[in-house]
Parts: sequence; structure tokens; C-alpha cells
Amino acid sequence: MSATIVFAVAGRVLAQLRRDHRTLAMLLVVPCVLITLLWWMFQDLPGDIFDRFGPALLALFPFIIMFLVTSVTTLRERSSGTLERLLAMPMGKGDFLLGYALAFGLVAAVQALLAVALSVGLLGLEVAGPVWLLGLVAVVDAVLGTALGLFVSAFAATEFQAVQFMPAVVLPQLLLCGLFVPRSAMPGVLEAISNVLPLSYAVDAMKTLTHSTEVGDVWGDLGIVLAFVLGGLALGAATLRRRTP
Repeated sequence: MSATIVFAVAGRVLAQLRRDHRTLAMLLVVPCVLITLLWWMFQDLPGDIFDRFGPALLALFPFIIMFLVTSVTTLRERSSGTLERLLAMPMGKGDFLLGYALAFGLVAAVQALLAVALSVGLLGLEVAGPVWLLGLVAVVDAVLGTALGLFVSAFAATEFQAVQFMPAVVLPQLLLCGLFVPRSAMPGVLEAISNVLPLSYAVDAMKTLTHSTEVGDVWGDLGIVLAFVLGGLALGAATLRRRTP
């Protein structure tokens, strides 16, 4: 792999995103709008409901949107023949995937930081731990969505099929991450499944930061999510095809 090629691929992707205003709006604006909408829904209800669900939302929305946009964009590169032309050059699959991961990772960082700043600064989400660590967890979680999106795009033949992976990859994690029922209160089988899903650890880290000043467990959860990010990128490189059959 070459750092020069990786940065060149990342620059190309960022230039494309800069010209695609609708995708940029989906990446940067939509998570903030959704979080604000839910804060508004809970505003007049008794209890600190937003403080209960807010941390999980900071993990969920960036993850879901980055997964969707990355999987569709990567598939478009392959189905249009762009990927085949790029790989005909002195470029490996790892260069391509790392370039994409770097570009979308930068966008994910901006997206996650905007969502954290909005939730903590304007919507009053109570955070017991360091806000910068909350932002870091949100960024890593958004990058997780990018890595999994790059991986599943290899198994789709059309953009519609890429979207169809949402119920298979995202929804089980949404249901079992502890948002609706504490993971420890789930039936044993579901808790065991939850323990091997990366989003569960991102949500656990967010909840720890909002309710406790002890951040030791956060680093462990963050390490697990990072391991899934690296695993997703490695599997993506192993399964990436030059073109869509």
C-alpha cells in the first residue's frame, strides 16, 4: 500500500462529496435534525427522557447514515466501472478501501462532532464524563458504519440491494444494543448475540459517559469498536470485486 495513493483516493472522494450537496446534507444535517426532532418530542414529557435516550441516539444516527451512504457510494463506483479503471492503475484494493475509509472517516468526524455539540451545547444533554471523549466515541462509531458499509457493498449487485442490507446488518444491532431493554435484562440467547454486536459497545460507552465520571470501561468498549472497524476494512479488502457481475 502507498500513502500517496491512499491520500489521492481520499482527495478524490472528498471532491466528489463537496459537489454532491444532497449527500452532504444527508451526512451532516440529517443526524442533527433527527436528534432535535426527538428532543422536541420528549420535551414536555415528565422525567429526563432525552438524557436517557440521547446517548444511544448519538451512537445510532451517525452509524446508520454512514453505513447507508458508504455502501451505496462504493457500489456505484463498482457498477459504473470506475473501480475497475482505478484498480487497473498501480493501486491495490487496500489503497482503495483505506482511501475511502479516510475520506468518509473525516466526514464522519465532522458529522459526529456536530451531533455531540448540538446535543450537549444546545439541547442540554447531561454528560458526567469528558465531552471530548463522548465526541471520540461518536466519531469511532460513525467510522464503524463506514467500515461495515464498505464490507457489505461487495455483496450487492445494485444500489437497491445495498439498501436491503440495512435490515440484516443494522436493525438487529438497533434492537439489541440496549436502547429499548437493558442488555442484562434480555433473554440469555439475545444477550449473547448482543455481546458480539459492535453497536452494543458504542451505546454502552455513550451511556457510561453520560451517567458516570469513571471512564475506565469506556476505553475497553472503544477498543472493541475499533477492532470491528479494522475487521470490517480487512474483510472489505478481501471481498472487494472490480466490477458488478
